[in-house]
Amino acid sequence: QVQLVESGGGLVQPGGSLRLSCAASGSTFSINAWGWYRQAPGKQREWVGGISSGGPIRCAPSVMGRFTVSRDNAKSTLYLQMNSLKPEDTAVYYCGAKDELRDYWGQGTQVTVSS
Repeated sequence: QVQLVESGGGLVQPGGSLRLSCAASGSTFSINAWGWYRQAPGKQREWVGGISSGGPIRCAPSVMGRFTVSRDNAKSTLYLQMNSLKPEDTAVYYCGAKDELRDYWGQGTQVTVSS
């Protein structure tokens, strides 16, 4: 089992920045992919960015150049640095991970971009 806990969300003005964190615990050695997702009101959950074992870190085209995904293996923590935030980035942001058997999800953290 793996537990994921996100933090760092909040209210920010357009053009501002936030850094989200996802702290993982449990059987993290079994995880072969990590990612950030978001879900805006009335929309489906979408992939924002992530990393797979042995692969590069990737981001969705809609956030490329503004968002950066990174991971601290020693702390078992995944980060999402979000810069130049736009109102359309408003959503609940989720951390996700998967192993050979299943997907794991955090509880989500709200990000609101508004003046």
